[in-house]
Amino acid sequence: MPPQTFGKAINQALTQAMELSPDVMVLGQLVDYKSGVFGTTTGLVERFGPERVQDFPVSEGLMTSAAIGAALVGMRPVIVHQRIDFMMYSLDAIVNWLSLMRFKSNGHSNLPVTIRAIVGKGWGQGPQHSKSLHAWFAHLPGLKVAVPATAYDAKGLLLESIFGEDPVMIIEHRSLYSMTEDVPEAPYRVRFGHAHVRRRGKDVTLVAIGSMVPMALRAADQLASESIDVEVVDLRTLSPLDDGTVCESVSKTKRLVVADPAWRSVSVAAEIIALVSERLGDKLLANPQRICFPDSHTPMSAPLEKEYYPDEARMVQVVRKASLE
Repeated sequence: MPPQTFGKAINQALTQAMELSPDVMVLGQLVDYKSGVFGTTTGLVERFGPERVQDFPVSEGLMTSAAIGAALVGMRPVIVHQRIDFMMYSLDAIVNWLSLMRFKSNGHSNLPVTIRAIVGKGWGQGPQHSKSLHAWFAHLPGLKVAVPATAYDAKGLLLESIFGEDPVMIIEHRSLYSMTEDVPEAPYRVRFGHAHVRRRGKDVTLVAIGSMVPMALRAADQLASESIDVEVVDLRTLSPLDDGTVCESVSKTKRLVVADPAWRSVSVAAEIIALVSERLGDKLLANPQRICFPDSHTPMSAPLEKEYYPDEARMVQVVRKASLE
């Protein structure tokens, strides 16, 4: 398996999906530019033509509606939003149409639309380019939500989405695009609803989402030097959520910390702590903890941004405290 960056793995998945099926098409602003969208769509228009790789005006709602129409006549569109913040203009199409079709048609109709939404992080992205809104969409029935943390999962989850039968939102953190991992060249699919235990441990369960996963693994390595054995669970998909793997891990360690790259209140972290407390509350040896963003918009200045985002030292501190209670 040759090493690939996270961004290159996405490009490879799109290329292979379009080779496998003439029904796959890609829509989005600047998807047909030579540079692609952070390199993820580079080369597609040259290979598959403008009918299947279409630049789109700055009209997010129209683009999503066009994809819904294309899916209704048998296409498998992939929409690319360079920033999830501006995807909000397409909420009516997503909430009132895309997520409802299977329910409203009594299971007779489906919309295999894949939405790639990118989250900016670091480099002074500020409050309009860095929102982490995965909890919003995981709350919505009828829509699957994935947050890949590795190049392998980025490719496999994207192919699973494109060739699945339901609408999917894949939320990609820009900070992961340069990360490298061995990725099979052949097409493969990563199933939804299956979390991955990235590191085995017996003292604390550290559930991590998306960009928090690499940090969780580094924190676990550091804590291992203090003889604190941390189990790191990468959720991979938020809807469906693999509650079985999370509860199995916490049943073993009896301690839980959740690292969620989003605002603290009403977060996926809060949901995970709630479900574990409901099922295993009387078995826990310490109060569950969450590592999230403050309930405030992202500052643009570098010093404030550094304070805003949780870092590895903060994660080590929280997990260490949980292990000692």
